[in-house]
Amino acid sequence: MEISLNPKVDKYLIDGCMRCKYGGTPKCKVNRWRTELETLRQIVLQTGLKEEIKWGIPVYTDNGNNIVTVNALKESANIGFFKGALLTDNHNILQTQGNSQSIRLVKFTNIHEIEKSSNLLNTYILEAIEINKNGNEIELKKNPELIPNELLNAFENDSSFKTAFYKLTPGRQRGYIIYFSQPKQSLTRSNRIEKYKQHILNGIGLNDKYKR
Repeated sequence: MEISLNPKVDKYLIDGCMRCKYGGTPKCKVNRWRTELETLRQIVLQTGLKEEIKWGIPVYTDNGNNIVTVNALKESANIGFFKGALLTDNHNILQTQGNSQSIRLVKFTNIHEIEKSSNLLNTYILEAIEINKNGNEIELKKNPELIPNELLNAFENDSSFKTAFYKLTPGRQRGYIIYFSQPKQSLTRSNRIEKYKQHILNGIGLNDKYKR
């Protein structure tokens, strides 16, 4: 089986994620999980996927389609499945990522967990490849969460705010809806909306600052 290595991934593992403000420094989260990330990388490569760098992290593709990614969070090293919501997941190892309706992660906190799960991960990756080959797609819900009354009231009071909100991508809309709905107190929900109103008017998503 041909293994497609990308030298930029070696640089990622050495210097860290350049999307992170600590990229290239000892503080970068990648440094903490370098061994775990390299182990996950080797497991993925054995399936024959092509190794690339996208969005500053390793992404593994099949015929140009994104299948999985290997990346680090502060508290874990992860393998992420772009169409993870379609995986069978008989072993219940997949976790959601933020407000994504499609991506699913498997998180690890030590090398032994990864080594123990290597065969299982291989099975999940092969299933993900097959899902891609079959052309299976996830039917995304535009607004799966209920819009809080406080946000609806804000729309009624400011039509330009409503227009700006619905110009956001579905993912950004959903992120705000979830965040605004979390507090139990109506006043707190209203305060959150007011705090981020200008962000929305400017077309900025709730978590955009973390992506720079």
